[in-house]
Formats: sequence, C-alpha cells, structure tokens
Amino acid sequence: MNYRTSIQNLLDKTLKHPNKAYLHQPIQGQWHSFTWSEVEHQARCIASGLKAQGFAAGSRIAILSKNCAEWFIADLAISMAQMISVPIYYTAGESTIRYILKQADIKAIFVGKLDDTKASEQAITPEILRIAFPYPTINTENNWQDWLHCYAPLLDIHNPKSEDTATIVFTSGTTGNPKGLVITHKNIAAAVQSMVKVLSPLASDHCISYLPLAHITERTLIEASSLYVGNEVFFVESMETFIDNLKYAKPNFFLSVPRLWLKFQLQIINKFSEKKLNFLLSIPLINTFVAWRIRCALGLQYARIFGCGTAPISISVLQWFQKIGIPISEGWGMSETAGLSCCNFPFSKAQLGSIGTPLDCVEMKLSDNDEILIRGDAVFKEYYQDPEATAQSFTDGWLHTGDCAHLNPDGSYKIVGRIKEQFKTSKGKYVVPVPIESLLYTNPNIAQVCVMGSGLKQPIALIDIHESCRRKDPVLIKSLNTLLSEINTQLEKHEQLDYLLICQEAWSIENGLLTATMKLKRNELEKRYQTLISREYEGTILWEEDL
Repeated sequence: MNYRTSIQNLLDKTLKHPNKAYLHQPIQGQWHSFTWSEVEHQARCIASGLKAQGFAAGSRIAILSKNCAEWFIADLAISMAQMISVPIYYTAGESTIRYILKQADIKAIFVGKLDDTKASEQAITPEILRIAFPYPTINTENNWQDWLHCYAPLLDIHNPKSEDTATIVFTSGTTGNPKGLVITHKNIAAAVQSMVKVLSPLASDHCISYLPLAHITERTLIEASSLYVGNEVFFVESMETFIDNLKYAKPNFFLSVPRLWLKFQLQIINKFSEKKLNFLLSIPLINTFVAWRIRCALGLQYARIFGCGTAPISISVLQWFQKIGIPISEGWGMSETAGLSCCNFPFSKAQLGSIGTPLDCVEMKLSDNDEILIRGDAVFKEYYQDPEATAQSFTDGWLHTGDCAHLNPDGSYKIVGRIKEQFKTSKGKYVVPVPIESLLYTNPNIAQVCVMGSGLKQPIALIDIHESCRRKDPVLIKSLNTLLSEINTQLEKHEQLDYLLICQEAWSIENGLLTATMKLKRNELEKRYQTLISREYEGTILWEEDL
C-alpha cells in the first residue's frame, strides 16, 4: 500500500492552501493562530537550527512539554532534519526523564510548558542542548524565537521513506522502567489512513489536543491525522481553562479517557440531580432540548465523533451518555500498534462494552489462552536496543498484546483483562479484576477502582472516590453498600468482594499510583496497601483513615 508520511502531507497542504488556519494556541487567554505556511516555515527554521548543531543523521531529539503548537512544529522539524523524535511525558519524574535521556542517547531536548520544572532541571545533564518553547519553562541556552530569527528555513529537507524510523516512544511504565518502541513512518501512516477511512473526518473539522502527545494515540489520532486530513487543531492553555478552551474550539471529534467522562457525568448529575435529569430526559421534545443544553455546557454541541480508550469504561456510563446525545465509541490500541487498532465505529448499541472490530491496518486473532494477537503495517518495528524483548513478543509475526478478550459472534472483541493482572486467592482460585472493576464503575462517585486479592481468602476493592464527594456521607455509604451487594450476586463465589476500602489519598500521576496515561499502577497500589489489606476486618465499607 502507498503510505504518505507526515512531511509529505504538510507540504501538500501548504501548497494547496498556504493561508488556511491550522493550529490555534491560547496564550494568557488570547488565541494565536498558525497557518499551514507558517507551520512549514517555522518547522524549516527549527530544522535548520538542529542541522547547524552538527548532529548526525538519526540523532535522537527529545520533546518534553505539555501539548502546544510548537510541539507539532518541533516534531516536524526533527523529521525534516533527518533526526528522530523522542517524546517524554510532561508529568515524568526525575528518574524517568534521566533514564530516557540516557537510554536513547539524547543530543538535544525541546522543553516547554510544565507544571513543575524541578524534575527536568535535575535530570537534564549539561551536555544535552536545551531549546525552550516560547513559554515559561526551565532555563535554557537556546530558545524557540531566537532560532526562528537566526536560522533561515532549511531548503533541502529530508523526505523520509516509509520504512524509516519516525520516533522512539517510551511506554508510560506501569511496571518498572519504560520500554522504548521503534515506530516507523509506515506504522503511523497505516494507523492514520485506516482511522480516516473508518471515522471519515473532514478538512473543515475542528479537534482539540489535550491528552499527552507523548502517547502514540494522541500523536496519531490528532497530530498525524490532522496533517493527513487538513483539519484545524486547538490546544488547551491549562486545566483551569479546559472547558472554556473546549467551548471556543467547538470540536467535531472528541477523544477522552474514562476518568474524564466520569467527571463530566458527575458534574452533570450534581447540577441536575440524577432523578430530575432522568425525568427531564423521559419527556419528548424537552429531552432533546435538555440534552442539547448539556452538550453546549461541555462545548460538545458540534461533536459527531466521541471516543474513549486507554482503560475500560462501564456499559452503564456509556448508556447514560447516549441519553444526552453523546454516543461514545470505545477503541483499543497499543503504543506497539501506533495507536488505534480496533473501534466501535460507526457507533453500534449492539457492540456496547466491546472495543468493536479491527481496522484494516491490522489483523487480530485470539491465542489458545484468549490473548489478542495482532500483526499488520501499524505494528511497531522493535523494542529499542532490546532484541530479546522483541523476540519474546512475537510468534510467527504475531505480536502478543498481553490483553485477554472474547470474540463476539458479530466480530467485535471484548477485553476481559490483562494476562499479568489476574491473581490467585488463598483458596487457589484465579480472579480477573477488570470485569469486576467495570461493575463498580457504575457508581458515578467512584473515580478509580482497583480489585486485588493475591493470597487473600476473597478479593477486595480499593476505591478512590471523587474529590467532590463528602466522605462518610450516609447517602454515599448506602449507595456503595447497595452496589457491593448487587455486584456480589453477579459474581462466582470465589470472585465475590469481601469489602470496599475507601482510600484517603486521591490516586494521581504525582503520587505514582497512575501512569501518565491515567492507567492504574497496580504493583504500586499493592505495595502501598498490602499491609492494610492483609488484616481481617468486619464490615463492608471501610475507610483508610479509620484503620
């Protein structure tokens, strides 16, 4: 198949409509727009700056920043200069940053907006060239605006072949050090072109970029697809301005994670009360108006494509959003598959709770132990400098994903958990946590949940409740008790939960209990709460501060 790289797509769009707006960046409440020709011009200047440093072809150049227009431009510039981009999560700690910089032998790093600069200041060693994006950030010897003025646009840019390495993406590290994945231009292009074929985005569309660009999904579905389709991209200035920025952008495509969808749901319920909202949505004509007003309040009134990924989301939550005109399509993919590989789109009620069917850039099947195996043009080349891990991950060209699933009669796949996540209780019975966690998420007060129980007589669930909930509120306790009773009637005896433990501290990226992509760090949660859960307790709803 003929694949077009991001550089080819950029040149094509600039030629067709040089003055059309492409990127929109808010700075101190004011929006600044970049046309296609401005993006290409800046990328060529920055590429010229990189070449002037004497770095060899194939040198690894890091990007450490929140999402912004310059992130896109730097990524393009690195490719134009025949170098390889290495994104780093802006939430990464000092040890992770230090590890990636050393592992990938980073020559230079673009640094931009960060919530905390301490980790990057301590981790970036003096021999690595620092270039600052035009925002408050760490001290650097070079800055973006100076390079734009000092270096003429690079005329003879590198036009990569599809088999060339585009980027080295390091996983968010649910266990141990992150692994580097070698992703080619073909991998990205295959994922993008298949996604576009299914979702049918338009050149007139708006989308918003706020999920970490260091993750391959945002990089493919938002950055690379916008270069392929030619749609406009809006960025978010801060979490405090998120809703205002969303309302300004008026996206036609909105991708999020379960945690944010649950926050949206809780905000809406708190505003209306669930009983009142259900009543209003049951009245013809009024229900349409109410649903429209809710979508307007979220800035999603013009969105026609809604997506959710990275972790399971409860079917009841998906059904709830359907009522207000937000049909959320679940999708699945991995860093190893350059992002989206499977999705429930066009949205099908019959496939709720599944990840839908595979895109045509991959083939999928189940192994004898129900593990998803995958191969195709979107599947990555290799683990960076780790031939042993690469060899162990493939069997006859099929990548072992580590995800267990059921294959439904309609060809859709339903994820039931990770092979490594299942545990054995003291009774010798295996328990798969993800399906049980999905049942617990039906309570909108629950922000995060982790079912564990290795060596215990029965599994238990750690609960992180939303910060807006009043702790030990009788109504909350009653709803949790009711939920626990209902769930246990649906489970096999060895799967039934002994109790729910409400954690005192919220789980976050900062305290090391969530990855940068908001996934649970199960091993860290088990380490933190092992002493507590190993004791015997009476009661079904326990509060950490009381133990």
